[in-house]
Amino acid sequence: MIESSKPRKQRRYRFGAPLHARQHFLHAHISKELGEKLKLTKRSLQIAKGDSVKVVSGGHSGSEGKVTAVNLRKGFVYIDSIKRKNAKGKEISMPVHVSNVYITDLNLSDKIRAAKVKSFQKQK
Repeated sequence: MIESSKPRKQRRYRFGAPLHARQHFLHAHISKELGEKLKLTKRSLQIAKGDSVKVVSGGHSGSEGKVTAVNLRKGFVYIDSIKRKNAKGKEISMPVHVSNVYITDLNLSDKIRAAKVKSFQKQK
């Protein structure tokens, strides 16, 4: 993050950040059950395609599903269970902000991500 504590400079950095920096803004909280099951020391992890999430606030609160896409530019995730019809009648996914969801199951098919999650586990 930026070193300045001024809100104006913080906002300017976030809105003008490059994509490799924006991926660090897309962290979502982990459900308590998943955190206990995996024995994680962190409260939130970066959200990725294939994760199962639950919406906790907003118009779609309570709905669950898998993440089908992540938009780094806008900070939104697209969930397979939240759709609407457009003017032509085609179903399209609705965007949900990352801060409104929490992760209920992780997609660990990526070796690098699985290793990163393993590094966040409590060591005995």
